[in-house]
Amino acid sequence: MNFYLVDDDRNVLAIVGMIVEKRGLGRVIGSASNGADALEDLRDLTPDIVIADLLMPVMDGLTFVEEARKSHPQLAFIMLSQVSSKDMIADAYEKGIEFFVQKPVNSVELETVIKKVSASLSMNRAFLKMQNLFQQEVLLAPQPAAPKPQEAPHLAKLKTVLQRLGIIGDLGSRDIQQLVDYLITHGEDLGSSTLGELCGKFSQNPKSVEQRIRRAASTGLINLANLGLEDYTNEIFTEYASTLYNFEQVRREMDCIRGRTDQHGKVFIKSFLSALVAYCQN
Repeated sequence: MNFYLVDDDRNVLAIVGMIVEKRGLGRVIGSASNGADALEDLRDLTPDIVIADLLMPVMDGLTFVEEARKSHPQLAFIMLSQVSSKDMIADAYEKGIEFFVQKPVNSVELETVIKKVSASLSMNRAFLKMQNLFQQEVLLAPQPAAPKPQEAPHLAKLKTVLQRLGIIGDLGSRDIQQLVDYLITHGEDLGSSTLGELCGKFSQNPKSVEQRIRRAASTGLINLANLGLEDYTNEIFTEYASTLYNFEQVRREMDCIRGRTDQHGKVFIKSFLSALVAYCQN
């Protein structure tokens, strides 16, 4: 611990300094004969404990402690004095001193007080260090991800259908979701609008969007036809072959896969999209 001493009596400064250093309590890094000079020194020095007299010229000990605490709140103060007034001692504790030691200084008493103050400072510093480490760990710890906004029920249903068709990973799947979501949230239907016109309502490149949607729908038709070839009673096949698609066109795609014809099944895209909207709204 580093100590700073303040007393207008040179003999007291010498005695206290000897107690601190000879008994291995710490190191005296400076001293002053009054509070005003001590405040000047504290601008450059960083002691841990200040031992100060109560009654001094220029600036007394109480005023010194009060002023020093404003700029050095971490300092611990031990006050020395011949004064025995309970009011003055109480005032000293209110100003922020740790202990009050009566003069003439008893070396054993002062050593005991210094050890108590040093132990208290060490404990407080250890606590603050642990607190800072804990705060750093909290700051560095991965923060829980913000909860995702709840997905609209119609989009969840739509994704299920696209997944069952095997096209959820297709580029056009995202465009289909945007188009169906637009139709449902705006209360519109396909009506007499072309697919390109509808795509232009939510995209600046409607032709590309239309092509991706048509390709995704065609891929769904092919996947469905393959399911029918494997198992004509497959649940997905029986549910979507005549709702999302035209059953005759699904059979044509099945024949094409078998090699019986070179004509692929066709997708009536507006009927396909209208059926998707209906699935989402049920």
